Order: sequence, then structure tokens, then C-alpha cells
Amino acid sequence: MLQQEVYIITSLLMVLDALCVVAAGYMAYFLKRIQSEWLWSMDMYIFTISVFIVMVGNNYTMGKLKLYSDKRPDSYVALYLAIFKALLPVFGVLTFGIFSFQLKDYSRYFILYFAGLSFIFIVAQRSLIQFFFDQFAYRRLNRHHILVVGDLQVGEYMISLLRSQLSWGHEIVGHLSVDRREVNPCNSLGCIDDLAEIIKQHTIDEVIFAICRHRNLELSTHIETCKKMGVFIRILPTLWCTEGARLSVDICQKVPFLTIGANNFNATGILYKRLLDIAGGLFGCVFFFLIYPVVAAAIRLDTPGPVIFKQQRMGQHGRRFDLYKFRSMYADAEQRLRELQAHNEMNGAMFKMKDDPRITRVGRWLRKTSIDEVPQFLNVLKGEMSLVGTRPPTCKEVESYRDEHLKRISLKPGLTGLWQVSGRNKITDFDQVVGLDCAYMENWRFIDDLKILGKTIWVVLQRKGAI
Repeated sequence: MLQQEVYIITSLLMVLDALCVVAAGYMAYFLKRIQSEWLWSMDMYIFTISVFIVMVGNNYTMGKLKLYSDKRPDSYVALYLAIFKALLPVFGVLTFGIFSFQLKDYSRYFILYFAGLSFIFIVAQRSLIQFFFDQFAYRRLNRHHILVVGDLQVGEYMISLLRSQLSWGHEIVGHLSVDRREVNPCNSLGCIDDLAEIIKQHTIDEVIFAICRHRNLELSTHIETCKKMGVFIRILPTLWCTEGARLSVDICQKVPFLTIGANNFNATGILYKRLLDIAGGLFGCVFFFLIYPVVAAAIRLDTPGPVIFKQQRMGQHGRRFDLYKFRSMYADAEQRLRELQAHNEMNGAMFKMKDDPRITRVGRWLRKTSIDEVPQFLNVLKGEMSLVGTRPPTCKEVESYRDEHLKRISLKPGLTGLWQVSGRNKITDFDQVVGLDCAYMENWRFIDDLKILGKTIWVVLQRKGAI
């Protein structure tokens, strides 16, 4: 119910904020015409585009500043400051566009009126809504009365969350302890054994069970009590902790499952990521076939051996696949690896050597230009790799992984990644590599892949080494 209320309220706020911008645009146009004694006018197409840009841009920036979140503003001052911060970049972009396109019939006074009135209208509208919630919604007769039952620490945490929760009116009646020894007359109504009596004595619409430590507690009895008395029930999963595990509810043919996410990916994000991989893979494969004759000739003339180097690598969750690269080392490179382990510059389960004697002359050029990686677009197109991900480890490397290192192969390996564009030549600790990989997975957004691809192109053009 809380999420539904938040959705309705935030949707209404977005519409009202947009209407405030539209009203400010027309009022600014009217004021400017009065100021210029009706001699000034603006092309209505440009006017409409300007209002639309501000309207959409403002909704976006206000969303980024959490003005459409499920948390109520801390204060009116904080609310006004957030609105100002949201409008500032929007009008900055509009002003830049006006000067860039040299729109001569645009008035500076109109922009100032538009910006000022947008701020005033949105502040007035948000103040009225905030005042309504503070003075009426949270004090009305039919506001939602909530009782929190649970451990003292978790219960207090839940109460603090509910007090800042956005809704159209709720009140925390109090807290019931699980253990009678934890009952405090100052902040507790009693013990969980008194639940039925408390419901009878107080107006209770909903009971939240926030019980994490008492695994031997027979919760079903108390849930049945609430059902019999017609009280809404909400249960905090025992797997939840204040550190913030990604808990969500998934449903399979009407059967609910509690899901703990290991990263920030969902079905939609994975779909977008795969579509990007297909597009990039197709482009890369065309490039691969175009350069193959020239690169193959250079490799064959330099040293004997195959043009394409194929090596088994470890993919997502231990899936093995053959990774393709243009051969940049001598044919016996794998056999010579053991004798070079003493010169490993990496601390951990990865081999890295600055002047590796196994690299051929052509191979050094291939690595410097990152052309040796181009055949991996075939792996991307086949779905074994992604454009952006973690570096694909060898099977031998994974054998030496600690348990916490395995998280980095819980995602498809990539052609490039956060580690590769974050000063990889200076990183000599494998744990730092794992940290960057995990940070990418835990905070992933689709825009991050685009940013990393852009940085990768820049790194390649600067010839800073192999990607």
C-alpha cells in the first residue's frame, strides 16, 4: 500500500510541476509583452519548444534530486534549495541553446521572468502540498494507524523510516517488544504476547512485524490473531539487515519468492545490454573481417604460428568458452609462462609483466593499438562475452581465487570494463581489480556502459596500451 500511495503522489507532483512550468512560460510571455508595450513577440513554435524543454528537463532534474522519492522533505528550506538546484541547469541549457542558435527574437527578460516564475510557482505549489500533508493528511480521522512489533533496535529503525515516509496520512501508534525484558514504558506499549489486547485498546489498521533475531518465535500465531481481527499485516524479512541487501519479491505462477540480488542488473537492463552487444558485435565483426588479411600477413611474416590465438577462458559463473585474439606472442608462450611467474608484477591471481619476452615485434604493435582484441567481437556476437564487463580470466587463474574473488565472474566478461579505463597500468593489486569489477556490478546503469565505451575509445586513440 505504501508504494501505491507513493506512486500516486509522485505522479501527481510530476504533473503539477509540469503545469507550473507551462503557467510560468505563458505568464513570462505576457509580462514581457506588457513591458515592451505589446511591440515584442516570439515565434510560437520556438516558445512551445522552450517550454517543453524546461518542463521535461525540470521533471528529470527534480527526479535526480529525489524530489519524487518516497521520503518526505526534511524541511521547507531543504525543499526550496532542491527546487532551485533542479531549475538552474535546465535554464542554463536553455540559455546556451539560445545563444548557440542565435535566436534574435528571444528576450533576456523573458528568460529571467520564465526562470523566476517557474521557481515561484513550483515553490508555492510544493509548499501548499507540504502544508496539506503536515496539517491535514497526517492528522485526519481516517489516517492509517500502524503498530510496529519487533526487536528494539530494528523496531526503532522502522519507526524512524515510517516517520519520514511519504503517504497521504499515517500515524505510528507505538512499538511492541518481542522480549518482555526489553519493554520500556517510555517507548514501548508492551510485549508481543499483548498483541490482541493492544489491538482492542488502540485504533490499529496495520501491524508491521520487524523480527530479525528471534528465530524460535512462533510468528504464525500472532499473524493469525491479526487476520481474525481484520488488521493488515506487513512482515520484514528476517534476511533483511540495515546494511542494505537487495531484497525483492519475485512471483512464479502466484508463488512468492524473496530474492536477494547479487548485483544491480534486472531483466530490462540485461536486455538493453544484450542489444548494445549485438549492435557493437556486428560493427566489430565487420571491422575484423576488413583488417584480417593485412594483420594475418603481418603476423605470418613476423613469426611462425597461427594467426588467431584461441584460449579457454572462464565466463559467467564458470561457463567455459574459447576466447579469440590476434596472436601477439610466440607460439610457445603458454609453455614459457611458468618460468616467468617470478617476474609477475601483479599481487594476486593475475599475470602481468611490463616487458614480456614472449611478445613478438608485431605483437607489441597489435597490443599498443588494441587490434589484438578485435577478434573478441566474435565472442561478443556469440553471447559468450559482452562489450563491457570484467576481464575474462583463464581457468588457471580462477583455481587460485578466494571465495570473494568469484563475484567478478558472476557477470559476463567484457571486451573492456571499469578496471581497463581506470589507470590499469598503475594497479598492481588483484584485490583492487576485484573491487573495481564489483563496484561496476553493484552500481550498474546502462549509461555506465556507454561512458566506459567512450572512455575506452579515448584510451585506444591515446595508445595507452591493451584494452
